[in-house]
Amino acid sequence: MQDQIIPSTLDPLLAGLSYIVSVLGSFTALQLGIGIPGATNNRERIMAIVAAGAVMGGGAIWCMHFIAMLAWKMDMPVAYDLPMTLGSAVVAMLSCMAGLGIVGNGIFSIAKLVLGGVLMGLGVCGMHYVGMSAMQMPAMIDYDANTVILSAVIAIVASIAALWLAFNMRGMWPQIGSALVMGIAVCGMHYTGMSAATFRSMDSMAMANGLSGNGLGIVIFAVAVILLSTMLVIQRRRQQQRAQIKI
Repeated sequence: MQDQIIPSTLDPLLAGLSYIVSVLGSFTALQLGIGIPGATNNRERIMAIVAAGAVMGGGAIWCMHFIAMLAWKMDMPVAYDLPMTLGSAVVAMLSCMAGLGIVGNGIFSIAKLVLGGVLMGLGVCGMHYVGMSAMQMPAMIDYDANTVILSAVIAIVASIAALWLAFNMRGMWPQIGSALVMGIAVCGMHYTGMSAATFRSMDSMAMANGLSGNGLGIVIFAVAVILLSTMLVIQRRRQQQRAQIKI
């Protein structure tokens, strides 16, 4: 069986949940992003950048990525190295914070938008492939270089779009529409990256202790929805309080 290509299938339930969490994370990040241009001092601006970047990178992008990884079913045991998996989440959040920080520093400009989008996109793409390398399984992964490059391009374009939306889109319905589109873009990057991979079987190997379990995707989805919804409610209340103070 050595060096044989391992077929894979996609769990439609987990794939759908990954899109939902990406949309919810994108919408929450857009709500938090309002605080960046509206900050009255550096402390408020930094806090808004950290909050929006953590939600975008951790909720909209990383949670979507990990749930979708679990949706990729193969006829072999797969676990995920915990430190490397958590490290991939940190990469996603830091790259989003960096992009927001660049674009939100001073006057908005196309040059800063492109620079921030490129850095953020490369970080998001890096997160995906670090997350892939966290897979513990009796197989090796071969990548198609052209598809990897395409996934990076999609990540950069999606990041530029996300940053533009964060600083230019206002109003409930426009932000909902933007979040729906961002969910498609984030999922598009992930599944393009997954399609670049070919899994080839290896001789049996001892599985290290890592994250695994049939219900892990559902658990991550539930925790992410609870946390994102809580942050969204808190942010909406803050916006309402600020609007009342101005009145």
